[in-house]
Amino acid sequence: MTYSMLWHVKQKEESKSMKQFVSFVRKEFYHIFRDMRTMMILLGIPVILIIIFGYAITTEIRSVPVAVLDQSRTDITRKLVDRISASEYFNLYKMVDNMEEAQQLFRRNKVRLVIVFPVDFATSNDASIQLLADATDPNEATQITAYMSQLIMDNGNFSIANGTSDSRFSVSGSRLVPVVHLLYNPLMKGAYNFVPGVMGLILILICSMMTSVGIVKEKEMGTMEVLLVSPMKPAYIVIAKAIPYLLLSMVNIVTILVIAYFLLDVPIAGSLTLLVFISILYAFVALCLGLLVSTMADTQKSAMLVCVMVLMLPVILLSGMVFPIENMPVVLQWLSNIVPAKWYIIAVKDVMIKGLGIGSVLPEIAILTVMVAFLMLLSVKRFKIRL
Repeated sequence: MTYSMLWHVKQKEESKSMKQFVSFVRKEFYHIFRDMRTMMILLGIPVILIIIFGYAITTEIRSVPVAVLDQSRTDITRKLVDRISASEYFNLYKMVDNMEEAQQLFRRNKVRLVIVFPVDFATSNDASIQLLADATDPNEATQITAYMSQLIMDNGNFSIANGTSDSRFSVSGSRLVPVVHLLYNPLMKGAYNFVPGVMGLILILICSMMTSVGIVKEKEMGTMEVLLVSPMKPAYIVIAKAIPYLLLSMVNIVTILVIAYFLLDVPIAGSLTLLVFISILYAFVALCLGLLVSTMADTQKSAMLVCVMVLMLPVILLSGMVFPIENMPVVLQWLSNIVPAKWYIIAVKDVMIKGLGIGSVLPEIAILTVMVAFLMLLSVKRFKIRL
């Protein structure tokens, strides 16, 4: 056989190998395109993450709801209020008539800042503007009060007399002292804010991930078939799977509260019983989410991936744990309403930090209860269909 013939044979073999390689690549593409979950992971999740991270992660203060208690009712205060309401950083939620009404707005999380003009604001040499800020999130409170102080200086023709934290300003010859009062967290401890958020994150991850992985593991091992041939109804099987993880979640709740109270000095100003009840209700929501994930995932890895990507990231980004929801676009604010951790964190802060009673957290309790019922019914229905 000549060299030319050997070369042609080698070329044919290489061409055949290349065709086989291309066919294998084409086959892998077909496998990926047929699996919608894989397509969502490869193409959908990057788009979702860049949008959420781009809009949710921001330290800018915008559209903060504020209330004004104007006891002076002079032209100066009215002009200041008009300029504050026209700012892109603040939204004038309401003009209140007394301090009790302002406290009610704080308790219902309607405002983040209350501006108080005293009766002798325009006449007394010692008149002062009071800025009452909700300091359950200390970083947000610091920014809000700094923005408002700067806004008052810029629009009220105030002049700084010294550079200290109690800077005195003058308007129409009168000396004005802006006084900041930080409610609920006067020492500006960061633990007051991140402890409720971490509680929501830990419970949703442990409860949902362990529940989904535990059930999917039995499906992979084939032991789920043994349960299906038993006389037990599917609803009872689902509930029986959730109970052990619920009990373990209660242990986690107690552990977190003990560490927060004794090591981090986070107070439990409200009812401990109410706080534990809300935490258990939230754990039920997380368990139901885990059960729902187990009906959609076929492998333990896919169950863990869904829990991390679909449950953990919304808790961090859209629950108000790290980034204020008020600063996000309206679409993301609406989307945050379906994140259970948002309502749990609000309720925990109201009870744990503000010391409010059950009447103040009834909306959050109702929303979490509806989520439990909906997710449990959906999980049981899908469990029947798939298994």
